[in-house]
Amino acid sequence: MGFGNVFFTLIITLSVALITYNILISANASLKQELPGPSRSSIIDPVIKMPVEKSRKYGSNAEKRLFHTAVTASDSVYNTWQCRVMYYWFKKHKNGPNSEMGGFTRILHSGKPDKYMDEIPTFIAQPLPAGTDQGYIVLNRPWAFVQWLQKADIKEDYILMAEPDHIIVKPIPNLSKDGLGAAFPFFYIEPKKYESVLRKYFPEENGPITNIDPIGNSPVIVGKDSLKRIAPTWMNVSLAMKKDPETDKAFGWVLEMYAYAVSSAFHGVGNILYKDFMIQPPWDTEVGNKFIIHYTYGCDYDLQGKLTYGKIGEWRFDKRSFDTVAPPRNLPLPPPGVPESVVTLVKMVNEATSNIPNWGS
Repeated sequence: MGFGNVFFTLIITLSVALITYNILISANASLKQELPGPSRSSIIDPVIKMPVEKSRKYGSNAEKRLFHTAVTASDSVYNTWQCRVMYYWFKKHKNGPNSEMGGFTRILHSGKPDKYMDEIPTFIAQPLPAGTDQGYIVLNRPWAFVQWLQKADIKEDYILMAEPDHIIVKPIPNLSKDGLGAAFPFFYIEPKKYESVLRKYFPEENGPITNIDPIGNSPVIVGKDSLKRIAPTWMNVSLAMKKDPETDKAFGWVLEMYAYAVSSAFHGVGNILYKDFMIQPPWDTEVGNKFIIHYTYGCDYDLQGKLTYGKIGEWRFDKRSFDTVAPPRNLPLPPPGVPESVVTLVKMVNEATSNIPNWGS
């Protein structure tokens, strides 16, 4: 390891240690003083379907509010093939009708380049110091965003935070407006249920617990300047939550999602909740007017097209089946009777893998 790498790692370690120290010595007071934000008690977060803005002409360059799509990823085979598929569909829809999609960046938090740098626009972020994530690799996400926002030349005024296992189904307009972000509401993010835990990080003087939206950090479209304020807090709160046994137990694998929701509320950045932002097969069965397919759940069916969730099906598509090797080209399509959302997902994966050069290499 060269002197430069040693020095950079030392700076990271000291920075993270200082942040964590500030949190631990004054759990509530430090957050209130260091992470101020106006009260949002008067803001109502509407849960709406597709936005209808007939007066707005998305095709007019004068009216376009471009957003930059950013995806954090490790250099694992698992994350890499998903990023390649995602970027294929990003390029396909970028210049489509109503699109306000600008640039794209894969934020690679491995700390070093990989062989896909020429295929996917990539920013190299340093990972957290060894052991900091306590086995919860997702903690690298807010730290990676902090680095990217500080160092990258981002032309657009808005950011779409997405994930490797997102497939863009159609061109995406900028769904944010009036200073609010645009986010997908997750049914399992329940601030009211966990109010006693969240008050450690969102004191009562910051406003009602309903100021915390039921969101994660993705998919979210948010103003770049707002995200620059939110991201360090998001990292700060994520680390604090992971270090607290009660919070860690309560939130588990969605801890970092709660941390983003809390941090957004701290800075007074509310979110319009768009149910039609994305679908999650197999539970969502129709694509309809949605923008993104999120294939986080496994899809298991028998040959009659009946869902066998919790039991490996005679036909299945589960991204976890391809954790050490990319899926082959031309995956078998589902049997008759399987919902449109699942059929569309597999067809889109197949199209991407068939057209991406050197697939499987």
